[in-house]
Amino acid sequence: MLRTLSGRFLILTIIFVMVAEILIFVPSIARFREDYLLSRLERAQIASLALLADDMISKELETELLRNAEVYNVVLRRDEVRQLMLSSEMPAPIQDTFDLRDPSAWTLIYDAMARLFKPEPEVIRVIGAPVLEAGLLIEVTIWTRDLRSAMVDYGLNILVLSAVISIFTASLLFVAVRMILVKPIKGVVGYMQRYAAAPEDARRIIQPGAGVEELREAEVALQTLQTELTAALKQRERLAQLGGAVAKVSHDLRNILTSAQLFTDRIEMSEDPTVKRMAPKLVNSITRAVHLCESTLAFGKAEEPAPRLTDVPIADVVQDVVESESLAIGDFDLKLTNDVDQGALVMADAEQLYRVIHNLVRNARQAIVAAGKAGEITISLEDAPDHSLIRVSDTGPGLPPKALEHLFKPFQGGMRKGGTGLGLAISSELIRGHGGELTLERSDESGTVFKICLPKGDAAEI
Repeated sequence: MLRTLSGRFLILTIIFVMVAEILIFVPSIARFREDYLLSRLERAQIASLALLADDMISKELETELLRNAEVYNVVLRRDEVRQLMLSSEMPAPIQDTFDLRDPSAWTLIYDAMARLFKPEPEVIRVIGAPVLEAGLLIEVTIWTRDLRSAMVDYGLNILVLSAVISIFTASLLFVAVRMILVKPIKGVVGYMQRYAAAPEDARRIIQPGAGVEELREAEVALQTLQTELTAALKQRERLAQLGGAVAKVSHDLRNILTSAQLFTDRIEMSEDPTVKRMAPKLVNSITRAVHLCESTLAFGKAEEPAPRLTDVPIADVVQDVVESESLAIGDFDLKLTNDVDQGALVMADAEQLYRVIHNLVRNARQAIVAAGKAGEITISLEDAPDHSLIRVSDTGPGLPPKALEHLFKPFQGGMRKGGTGLGLAISSELIRGHGGELTLERSDESGTVFKICLPKGDAAEI
């Protein structure tokens, strides 16, 4: 019951109705006590009329009048004269006096609650104004046992009635909530469960039909989400099929081009002038085609494994990249600078981080060499409290407009002529696997700066 929306609503409704009834009970019981005492004053005034009609009445009649009025003594003040009209023996001395001529609401409530929670009976004096202004005041003495008993009976009746009303009201609200809210919500949940079983089936997309505006908005939002997800899954399936076909074609094409590359190596040794002039171009074209096939196959493989995060000495990784690229530079006037302090540590997968930095340095080196001007590539580290910032900057010609427009998009964001753009796409994916981000800080005629941001500690906390 407590785990369901309608059950909790039922219980809360009962509690709230009972609280409301308790707030009503307190002034009601105070009003009941006031009416009870006023009725005794009226009875006492009526009983005293017999004495006013005849100065002498028998003791038996006086006792009967007091018993009917349920009081012990009656005092009437008329014309500033206080007169004991009727009297009898009291069981105990007077303990308290209550004036009902002009009491405040808080006084009545306090006196009623005090009487209700005080079970010991006692004799009290009650003062009030005579009915129809037949005197200045009237006072009586009464025994509180009957008063408290009447208050308890009245209170129990109110509580029982309150319980019946609260249960009846809560039951009606329970049924209403189940019909108006719970049933439509269960319908939405059912749609979600059926859709989750086969998200590619467009027939399982929810059709909004709720009468409650808020629920209908939720259904419309769910319908939009399911429609977009179904379309995305279908597109993903088509792309997966296309990727499989491309991978097969690339694999076979790579084998064919590799064989052709062996023949071009023999052609380069020919002494024919025309062949010697055309052979390098043919070799370069076949080499680029082989690289494209290999890159396509690499990108089409299964997703990269999750990085194994450890404290990596970043200076050693950068030094490995610098030494590897120094061999490719040869005699060209290009300087590689490792500006990372020895002993600096970053939280990363050493192998994947090497691949990312090596790809950025290689791209920068190729761009500077292609421009034919001397340059410099610098790798630096900036340490912050919650992340490590690795910068790969160069003094090259900057990225071409097409690369800037489609940066990090495979087969679109190539940084040089003939490039596929797969290197940056793969590098960005690897850094995202670390919980970090690979971004372009700037690129203009003075050079290019890429920024690798790696969080410290658990990436889920960033």
